[in-house]
Amino acid sequence: MKDLAADRIRNVCLMSHGGAGKTTLAEAMLFNTGVLERFGKVEDGTTTSDYDPEEIKRKSSISTSICPCEWKNHKINVIDTPGYFDFVGEVKQGIRVADSAVILVSAKSGVAVGTEKAWSQVKERNIPKFFFVNKMDDENANFFKTLDQLVATFGKNVIAFQIPIVEDSKFTGYVNIITMKASKFDKDKLIDADIPSELNDKIQDIRNALIEAIAETSEELMEKFFDGQEFTVEEISAGLRQGIKDGSLVPVFCGSAVANRGVKMLMDSIVEFMPSPVEAGVVSAKKAGKDEVCELKTSEDAPLSALVFKTIADPFVGKISMIRVFSGTLKSDSTVYNTTTDKTEKISQLFILRGKKNIPIDKLVTGDIGAVAKLQSVNTNDTLCTQENPVVLDKIQFPEPVISMAVKPTSKGDEDKIGSGLNKLQDEDPTFKVSINNETHQTLISGVGEIHLDVIVNKLKSKFGVSVELTLPKVPYRETIKKKVKVEGKHKKQSGGHGQYGHVWIEFEPGDREQLTFEEKIFGGAVPKQYFPAVEKGLQESIRKGVLAGYPVVFLKATLVDGSYHSVDSSEMAFKVAANLAYKKGLEQASPVLLEPIAHVEVYVPESYMGEIIGDLNKRRGRILGMNPQDNGIQQVVAEVPQAEMFKYATDLTSMTQGRGMFKMWFERYEEAPPQVSQKVIEEAKKNMSAADAE
Repeated sequence: MKDLAADRIRNVCLMSHGGAGKTTLAEAMLFNTGVLERFGKVEDGTTTSDYDPEEIKRKSSISTSICPCEWKNHKINVIDTPGYFDFVGEVKQGIRVADSAVILVSAKSGVAVGTEKAWSQVKERNIPKFFFVNKMDDENANFFKTLDQLVATFGKNVIAFQIPIVEDSKFTGYVNIITMKASKFDKDKLIDADIPSELNDKIQDIRNALIEAIAETSEELMEKFFDGQEFTVEEISAGLRQGIKDGSLVPVFCGSAVANRGVKMLMDSIVEFMPSPVEAGVVSAKKAGKDEVCELKTSEDAPLSALVFKTIADPFVGKISMIRVFSGTLKSDSTVYNTTTDKTEKISQLFILRGKKNIPIDKLVTGDIGAVAKLQSVNTNDTLCTQENPVVLDKIQFPEPVISMAVKPTSKGDEDKIGSGLNKLQDEDPTFKVSINNETHQTLISGVGEIHLDVIVNKLKSKFGVSVELTLPKVPYRETIKKKVKVEGKHKKQSGGHGQYGHVWIEFEPGDREQLTFEEKIFGGAVPKQYFPAVEKGLQESIRKGVLAGYPVVFLKATLVDGSYHSVDSSEMAFKVAANLAYKKGLEQASPVLLEPIAHVEVYVPESYMGEIIGDLNKRRGRILGMNPQDNGIQQVVAEVPQAEMFKYATDLTSMTQGRGMFKMWFERYEEAPPQVSQKVIEEAKKNMSAADAE
């Protein structure tokens, strides 16, 4: 590829609801620039950006990929992001390094939840955006209905730059609202045509709205508009650029990515109207180790600052770090400073990725996107810069995982390979977490949704050669007691030589601390002081298993009140055993109960879903604590729900709200389980103990 200056780079993120055609649009753009000899198809698994085996199998994107190409002496870094909600982390990575976005909408299905989410993310980043109404060649495609939905949902500043010409239900051309000229498709060419008379009224209305929007971009144009003067071509172009840049104008284009119709005009408009990285002027960052904000000039000769926005775990190449340069120039065979680890890193050979293809390059200028392999101590969100000018660029804010499953190896002896593979996949995906529950001894994997975890499991098999099954995690129940009892524990054994003798009386009662509270009230040396620690230790070991279902015991107070000893046969071990005997007897008599973990849950949904959400939480034995209105018609529902009822909530919430809902959850406290739950858990535990004994 040519070395193009920073002002000739366009970083454009393709976003949409799943299935709107982002990958096909990226393929069409690459094909139009001559990068591809053959137009790949999602159905055949031959597209450039969907190259992962999982993407080919699922026929949809699961990760963000970069597809650089050259168009009219400009470099367009096309950033293809997934449309499915489980891969929101990938979308966050893509949009963080984009300077503009194209939001695709299907002309058949119109505005969807993913369209709304894409709009929110673009607004949050405050970058210019286009809409591209795709699939105009589909049966039942309706551009004007889709346009009305866009305007109704996102506001009157959404204005069509193109109107499709449809003849005999076929998409045959378009009218350019800016130039007021019509074109028709003739195989791979566009030919001039007359504007169909039936479109005149619609075109005039849209043209008037466009001129009014242009007028609002400057005082001079506003004066000219009120004076009834026509704008020059230069004024229209400058007004459009300004309106798109400040968000007061959101253009709508139309076409068919699969038929490669309308794509070239979209590409022309990206080059003409979307900002280059230089146009930002400055990038905000923080000085390393300080809260002090500084501004970095977006020029190639400024000090270097670059963000590692994505990591790929490649089993052959190793770790690949994907980088966007925000200021300065990054060169191959150079040394950079990582402000996260406080270490210098050797940059070997830089390359750009086009799908899975690596193209070696000498340098990355301001605004460009590339990659480097085998940076061992560099991770996603790290800033690379010069040691003389250490800065920290804004990090990508990833969503927290909301669903956890337990991993079970399908073959014995694979545990190490599974652990290594999962850790590498965790490096690759910040929305994926691996943990080991020390109590249940299960390896837990956590992610954004069930499809996300399914993809992780499949990647573990394809990349690292190990198979696992997913099961629901075990619930970490607890046990406690409800009444006070006084019991005896006596351990006496005689078997030649020294015997064993330990004898205690212990009062057990409900405690006010989760950990064991141990006290002693011994009078007259019935039990010598030297054995107090042994009694406590015996109890500490005993509370790991309760008498109902073998779960740890909490909120227990034990007071050593009496006992006896033998001057020869007593020992620490004998008193530990005596304490254990007292514990078992005491807990059985003290009304033991099962406690279940209760989670604090905050659900965020549009108001129209409130009834269904509250009803569902009640079915899960939840207690609603409150409802609080948020911005943009969103309601927050605060509840406490047993953790056992929440394992599949992420999937159910997506289903109930068509993906519009989100939730946060954390452990709150333990609470006595209802009898029916308790009985079921105890029966299950006894069955498992019997099975373990049989083995």
